[in-house]
Amino acid sequence: MITFAEFKKADIRIGTILSAEKVPDADRLLKLMINLGEEVPRQILSGIAEHYPDPSVLVGKQVPVLANLPTRMIRGLESQGMVLYAVGEGFLTTVEPGREVPVGTPVQ
Repeated sequence: MITFAEFKKADIRIGTILSAEKVPDADRLLKLMINLGEEVPRQILSGIAEHYPDPSVLVGKQVPVLANLPTRMIRGLESQGMVLYAVGEGFLTTVEPGREVPVGTPVQ
């Protein structure tokens, strides 16, 4: 269990996926470039390649991003956040707003 105050520390914002490509020599990793309404898009690495054999289907989707994680190096590439997904027995899928919203919109 976490407290409400701890939950409020999570900076979750809606971003739009600008590009998605497999990371060479990594079976599970995709490199996503995501517009969060900042000056420069965020590069986020995500271990979802097995669920998206054609990563181009992700381009244009609006997704929630945990934006205040420390930058992390994965396979020599910087990952600047985490995309949130719905995950269940045998599936993983994007979670998208019910309508298009401005990039950077906070999720509460």
